[in-house]
Amino acid sequence: MKIILTKKQLKVLYRLIAAALILAGGLVFKNFGESGAFPVLDGSVTLWNRDFSLFSIILFFLFLVPYFIAGYDVVTGAFKRIFRGQFLDENFLMVIATLGAFALGEYSEAVFVMVFYQTGELFQSYAVNKSRREIAAMMNIKPDFAVLFEDGTERKVAPEEVLPGSLIVVKAGEKIPLDGIVEKGNASIDTKALTGESMPVLAETGSEVLSGSINLNGLLYIKTTKVFKESTVSKVLALVERASSRKAKAENFITRFARYYTPVVVGFAVLLAVSPALFDFFVSGVFRQDIFLKWFRQALIFLVISCPCALVISVPLSFFGGIGGAAKEGILVKGGNYLEILAKARYGVFDKTGTLTRGKFSVVAVHPEKTGKEELLEIAATAESVSNHPISASIMEEWNIYAEKHGITRDLKADISSYEEIPGKGIRAVIKGQTVLAGNQKLMEEENIPFRNCHREGTIIHIGIDGEYRGHIVITDQIKENSPQAIRDLKTLGFKKTVLLTGDKESIAKSVGAELGIDEVRWELLPQDKVHIVEELIAEKNRLNPRDKLIFTGDGINDAPVLSLADAGIAMGALGSDAAIEAADVVLMDDNPGKLPLAIKIARKTGRIVKQNIVFALGVKGVILIFGALGFATMWEAIFADVGVSVLAILNAMRCLNTKGLKK
Repeated sequence: MKIILTKKQLKVLYRLIAAALILAGGLVFKNFGESGAFPVLDGSVTLWNRDFSLFSIILFFLFLVPYFIAGYDVVTGAFKRIFRGQFLDENFLMVIATLGAFALGEYSEAVFVMVFYQTGELFQSYAVNKSRREIAAMMNIKPDFAVLFEDGTERKVAPEEVLPGSLIVVKAGEKIPLDGIVEKGNASIDTKALTGESMPVLAETGSEVLSGSINLNGLLYIKTTKVFKESTVSKVLALVERASSRKAKAENFITRFARYYTPVVVGFAVLLAVSPALFDFFVSGVFRQDIFLKWFRQALIFLVISCPCALVISVPLSFFGGIGGAAKEGILVKGGNYLEILAKARYGVFDKTGTLTRGKFSVVAVHPEKTGKEELLEIAATAESVSNHPISASIMEEWNIYAEKHGITRDLKADISSYEEIPGKGIRAVIKGQTVLAGNQKLMEEENIPFRNCHREGTIIHIGIDGEYRGHIVITDQIKENSPQAIRDLKTLGFKKTVLLTGDKESIAKSVGAELGIDEVRWELLPQDKVHIVEELIAEKNRLNPRDKLIFTGDGINDAPVLSLADAGIAMGALGSDAAIEAADVVLMDDNPGKLPLAIKIARKTGRIVKQNIVFALGVKGVILIFGALGFATMWEAIFADVGVSVLAILNAMRCLNTKGLKK
């Protein structure tokens, strides 16, 4: 395993090595001096009206030097926080304990405690940076430049300067700087940084490409569709940056715990230091210095034991590692709190189109009435040309095939004078002065237009012009190849209910639900209907077990309210709408529903590791604290209880980054 340290970490490492070498020299000097090897140092010096041997003075400074080399930043940091009124932290405990050990003449123990403490801090810093590097390696997707192609010349500019509709050039080996559509060229592109999938994707003329992907082997001319701050790469980076600020309940618990824990243990240590001597004084009437020094030493040991480093470090690190491990797999979790929710998820609610199905519709039939087949397709394509809905895209694709075959190059959008998208129903547009309605059965009924249903299975888009029915177009969708296994995996993971919500008609909804093994299917739903159903499901699961969580997975604009309502909303990131991704708490970057069970496995593994660290840290510290309070623990047990437990907890927390064993 290659170990990579930052300059700051290397500096700390060199300090620790220097401190350890001087400490070793001091121990050798101490052993030789105590055996009488340096008689010349037997003389004494009077300081502060007390006599000190030259040997003891040299020994003091010989240990004081490595102490400050190893821990000067801990000491100065503790004193700075004292003046700010924020002194009750682990640094404060370490400074009190180690300076107290110096006062008692336990020089080597004080240096050992500081060296080991700083070793633990270095280990923590390395672990956090390793987690960050794991994410950064996956997230190293921010492009440094974009190459604008204008008037036959290329010009390198910052991605932020490129406007939508601009033509950019991306050569082999370069990152795609902005989202867009390939105008010319073809190449294999690596989307692993976004999706977690190692298999390259073919980009050719007409393909949509996402910023952050890497052009592997071709020359692409891309017409940009978004400004940089709205592009995929920018949104993904923003999601990851915000993730660490959203703490899980376990993290908040540790923060509150440390706030109260530190003053309590400091107070108990003070009582431990003075109570035995005071009790003996009240009983015997004589203050015995030996009793006070004995229990003062035990109080210092107690403070070293009590440092909550293992909890304060390992719990946030575990969640950070879980987020990093998920990110490597193309799963963006917006905070540790959502990992906790995923771990407790037992109810799964799904949108159909674009979530469990491909969202890639294709026209299978055009049935005109009172007009020609080509005319019906053209008017439908014109009405749908402004929308980015998958159904609209399928009609446009069919029209483009027809137009290319017949040499038609007209811009359909130019014929539209007004346009309105009616959620859950369809589109109303004014085309060449005529009011065109293109949508489902509900839209026709709402507008009082008599219509004719089709015998074919699929999604039916009815067309009405100025209140007169002109026919319909039949469109079908396909179930994603990963969807059936995803539902089976969720049930294996203990899901109590899976529900499919769709605006599609009953026959299609039931057919898809049966093929996937969904427990409950609801159809012909408007966005507000989905909200009401999810509210009912949440109330139901709260009655049965309030600790269970409900997750909703969707991809469309009309899914945004439900994504926000669910305990955790999961959005499809590649084809999903910006509104859905913004409203979601988890984003599956490659639109693969099979990643959902993996996300839950990662979340549950993270939760297990967090619990292990909490139980281990509190258990070990609790036992040794009791021994320390009773006077049986030495400084070495104290060092293990602090640094040893921290290192073991950190090692355990770093397991959250490893997801290989979960992908089965």
